Amino acid sequence: MLRFWAEDRGLSIFLALLVMVIFLLPVLPMPGSVGRFVGNFTFSALLIAGAISSGQWRWMRVIVVLALLVRWAAAALSSDALDVMREASTLIMFVLFAMVVAERAYRSGPVTSHRIKGAVAVFLLLGLVWAHAYELLHLLHPEAFSGAVGSAGPQTWIYYSFVTLTTMGYGDITPVHPVARSLAISEALIGQLYVATTLARLVALQVGSGNKD
Repeated sequence: MLRFWAEDRGLSIFLALLVMVIFLLPVLPMPGSVGRFVGNFTFSALLIAGAISSGQWRWMRVIVVLALLVRWAAAALSSDALDVMREASTLIMFVLFAMVVAERAYRSGPVTSHRIKGAVAVFLLLGLVWAHAYELLHLLHPEAFSGAVGSAGPQTWIYYSFVTLTTMGYGDITPVHPVARSLAISEALIGQLYVATTLARLVALQVGSGNKD
């Protein structure tokens, strides 16, 4: 199994898990408690998959275990401190995963479909990184955002993050705190720069490898 994840095919599976978390879970008709359990279970599977695929970054598995313990403790106990710790640990994990997947997707060699999916996975991971940054900020400063954020949950911040990452800007949620505005500006810039640099990198890899397929 470890060998499978170390291959490029693991990037495709990781992308599939990301798509499930971002696009499928929000539209599944599940009651509140069931929805929270399924959400935590799927996020846990994503964290475990990321840890297994990290390869030489073996120390990440220890961090993933700690992140999982915090996540399930926060699900079992009602505690503001645990909620903050959950978001902070998950934010750190997604930053590390983005680095690991990017290293594998953009390394030298021929460009395969799996590596292209890995590049897409990095883009989705960036959206999740900022989503958890927004949620963490909202937990620490509930007034940091105005608009449709009354009882905002994870899916609200994932939605807001990708709207910002793609610079669509519907305007239903507005950053008002200086940190929130800085986060939104940085995400919008990264979203634009990532697409351009990814295309340039993949084209350079394809030309450099001499692969004409």
